[in-house]
Amino acid sequence: MPAPAQELLAPDMTVAQARRALTGAFRQAELDSPELDARLLVGHALGLDHTALTIDSGRSLGGDAARVLAALVTRRLEREPVARILGVKEFWGLPLRLNDATLVPRPETETIVEAALATVDSAGPRTRALRIADLGTGSGALLIALLTELPNATGIGTDMSRDALAAAQDNASRLGVAARTEFAICDFGAALPGRFDLVVSNPPYIASADIDTLSPEVRRDPRSALDGGADGLDCYRTIAEQAARLLKPDGDLVVELGIGQESAVAMLFHAVGLIPSPARPDLLGIPRALRARVATMTP
Repeated sequence: MPAPAQELLAPDMTVAQARRALTGAFRQAELDSPELDARLLVGHALGLDHTALTIDSGRSLGGDAARVLAALVTRRLEREPVARILGVKEFWGLPLRLNDATLVPRPETETIVEAALATVDSAGPRTRALRIADLGTGSGALLIALLTELPNATGIGTDMSRDALAAAQDNASRLGVAARTEFAICDFGAALPGRFDLVVSNPPYIASADIDTLSPEVRRDPRSALDGGADGLDCYRTIAEQAARLLKPDGDLVVELGIGQESAVAMLFHAVGLIPSPARPDLLGIPRALRARVATMTP
């Protein structure tokens, strides 16, 4: 077991010494990214960015910073994710603020943005007017990332949680896309009027019985953002039922998949008249982003 945070740090330690001590403690605790976690927490406690941490590596922590840092380290050793400790997570190069009602955006979800942009690019310039819906928007990650890449697009994000939508609205405002966004409380697309060029979603897809087997960090996410029902597919069924109404005739749906779900989700979509394409893999080669379109009738 690593030493308590108070024993790891002392006011006369340098920034470099503190980073090394915390990296060792986090590695001993078998955390996934000990060096990164140490850097982020030391930087947050001292108000230093990555460059300043290097420049000021010989600076002493001081008593106040050592106490603040010890409190942060205690939380991390209790397996609270760094993103929740800091209240912010970078996604698509954007600093997204989080709250207790939002999922922590993960790197693999950027595959949805990549797949959606590839779909847009295949049909015309990114500068054209587009209408986007993000079903179950959470922090607004997918919608805001897409709007930063599509300058004349407008979008609406939905969620069942008022607190999640408050975070999404705050992120849209801070990141300069508020004028092109709307947010609505509803079950995926249940209350959305009209049709969209692009519908995206990162729905809950963990089977209910599997949630307790997830890492302690992931279990800190709201259960409602994880629980996909008995087989993990409940939310895909809901999206499939709504898709034909939400999509324009030439519109596209792009959803995130859990591991091993490509075939089952593709079958659900095909059963309601959608035509799925092979899933786009994430950086680990896992099929992650499934695209589907409304089947068009040929004369």
